[in-house]
Amino acid sequence: MSAISAPFGLRPAYFPTGLERAQALTNGIPSGYASNILKGQPVEYYANNGVIQPVTSTEAFSGSFQGVEFTDTTGRRRVSNYWPASTTGTNIIAYFYNDQQIVYEIQADGSVAQTAIGNEANFTNLTAGSTTTGLSQCTLSASLVGSSTQGQMRIVDIAPYVDNAWGDAYTVVRVQVAKPQFVAAVTAI
Repeated sequence: MSAISAPFGLRPAYFPTGLERAQALTNGIPSGYASNILKGQPVEYYANNGVIQPVTSTEAFSGSFQGVEFTDTTGRRRVSNYWPASTTGTNIIAYFYNDQQIVYEIQADGSVAQTAIGNEANFTNLTAGSTTTGLSQCTLSASLVGSSTQGQMRIVDIAPYVDNAWGDAYTVVRVQVAKPQFVAAVTAI
């Protein structure tokens, strides 16, 4: 797996709090929102107006998008892994993980060594993904941010798969949010 590039966005690995429940945000995406939001894509609350949107390269963020349900213009209820850009709908419920303690798995865009544990990195390929599956292909930068810079994610472990090892071409690592939107940031070690 980590010898080839096959990114899958942010995938929850485990929940230290013991709660495995996505937040359901009523009217969490505005009708007609012009960008795709894919399952596993990092999201933030937008400008304190109560809706979510995809995060950009170095911003603080809230969590990982997990899907949406809405009523389309024909009156049919839809459930989807992703929000299709420019969709018109009503009763839109956006689902996303918002627990800052979640440990996620994500594929790096290059090789990551075991010495990276405790260090931080930013997301890359934030808008990459498939509208066929609705899944994000967001990756984690293999270039760490450095000891005095705040990254979006902190590397805490390697994903324990038989075909994944430290130093592989596209290492799959376990990470936690290091730059949360609503909690004071802590710089990298």
